[in-house]
Amino acid sequence: MAEQHYDLIVIGGGSGGLSVAEQAARHGTRCALIEAGRLGGTCVNVGCVPKKIMWYAAHLAHALDDAAGYGFRLDYFGFNWRKLQVARDAFVHNINEWYLGYLANAGVELIRGFGRFVDAHTLDVTGEVYTADHIVIATGGHPQVPELSGAEFGITSDGFFELKSCPPRAAIVGSGYIAVELAGMLHALGSEVTLLVRKDQVLRPFDALLREQLMERLHEDGITVLTRTQVRAVARLANSALSLDCEGQASVLHVDTLIWAIGRAPNTNALNLAAAGVATQPNGSIPTDPLQNTNVPGVYAIGDVTERFHLTPVAIATGRRLADRLFGGHPERRLSYENIPTVVFSHPPIGTVGLTEEEARSQFGSTVKIYQTQFRPMYHAFTTRQPQTAMKLVCVGPEEKIVGCHLIGEGADEMLQGFAVAIRMGATKRDFDDTVAIHPTGAEELVTMR
Repeated sequence: MAEQHYDLIVIGGGSGGLSVAEQAARHGTRCALIEAGRLGGTCVNVGCVPKKIMWYAAHLAHALDDAAGYGFRLDYFGFNWRKLQVARDAFVHNINEWYLGYLANAGVELIRGFGRFVDAHTLDVTGEVYTADHIVIATGGHPQVPELSGAEFGITSDGFFELKSCPPRAAIVGSGYIAVELAGMLHALGSEVTLLVRKDQVLRPFDALLREQLMERLHEDGITVLTRTQVRAVARLANSALSLDCEGQASVLHVDTLIWAIGRAPNTNALNLAAAGVATQPNGSIPTDPLQNTNVPGVYAIGDVTERFHLTPVAIATGRRLADRLFGGHPERRLSYENIPTVVFSHPPIGTVGLTEEEARSQFGSTVKIYQTQFRPMYHAFTTRQPQTAMKLVCVGPEEKIVGCHLIGEGADEMLQGFAVAIRMGATKRDFDDTVAIHPTGAEELVTMR
């Protein structure tokens, strides 16, 4: 039994779990990681990595459409979904295999199976008992499916990566980043896409500029967006198509593929948290303090099982800082949840960091000043498509400290990272103004805005 005691056990082999285990091992601790499935979690297997590959494919499809404006003659081009799928899955598999070496080289023991709490310091994995001074819950989340008749005929974002071909007609239910990303990819690769939105706009937590601009881009691209529309029931037709009984702008829709993108739920039901006394919210998420502590000493939670930013880099950052705090001699080490940048891989992409205009006005009132611009990027000077780029800086106080930066347009995903560093360091509008612009680029508009 003593051989099965560890300084740290991590439940879950996703980005957060891998990071906290590896960092703890670097500090000389005896660590184990419990995982039943493929290493890498949602991000590597059914999230960020394969999604970005599909986004690149969709981006290339748009580029082929744009090529004629630059003098290229493209008499024919086709798209082989299956070829891309095989290459994408092989790429993901190689990452899975790489993680095996990553853990071994770090000195972390991999325990295969599902972990369940016996008490606050004891776990059962398929009949084997393991104990630890510290246990980290990093089990991630899963896509939700609504409780309505025929919902099982639809797929989730996980199922999107199992599609063997591009569906001729696809309906996507949801308004968050997963919904708009899948809508853009499928449309660019050949699907007739309908997006069903429960309220009036997509990306409701984002700044109004981004919401409004993306809605315009979706319409311009030919994606049908049905607002204030909900699915009441789904039925399978004789020709294998699906019939959606809707309430709202459409009464009945016939599609080949239905994708539920209505949110995600934490993977906590099978952990037997009650045996450890770990508190949960009604939705199953685990409350933590800023140091990732749960209500039970020695038990911690990171990543998508918590209520904070569900982003891979956040899970990695919190995991590494937790290991430094517990084992590296940095008792106050933690992640600041202010000014965390994020990107939506829509078409065009969105980048955002800091407060929205609405949030800033709520906190700072009349001291808020907005700088905003909209323009056609130079790339689209000769293309049939004419999507606009839009940018907003949210500033506060007489020094005009920048507390929010919101972008949509060509290259927004890549430009945001550097500006996020500046904003985190407390940059003001004057700092931006005093920075020499790089011309001709879209990013220069952020330092020349008036």
